[in-house]
Amino acid sequence: MAQMNMQQMMKQARKMQEQLAVAQDKLKDIEVSASAGGGMVKVTATGEMTVTSISIDPEAIDPDDVELLQDMVLAAVNDALAQAQEAANRQMGAVTGGMSIPGLM
Repeated sequence: MAQMNMQQMMKQARKMQEQLAVAQDKLKDIEVSASAGGGMVKVTATGEMTVTSISIDPEAIDPDDVELLQDMVLAAVNDALAQAQEAANRQMGAVTGGMSIPGLM
């Protein structure tokens, strides 16, 4: 009887592993965007936590205030990555049922 439960548990674990692989593969297709400075700096990232583009409005470039531009870029990148992490957590959580699996995300 215990042998049957172990086999069933292993079967479920394999199925979950397959579902996790599919969900992880889909992370590259998730795209999020963030902006800062009233839209003067825009950043796009994927669910794999990769920044794919940064757009800077020429009006944001002031040689006398480089720090402001740096702050806007930093804010937009951090926001985009936070959104990407949240989207990835939702994607993976759909498979794991919210269960935390070490090393997964």
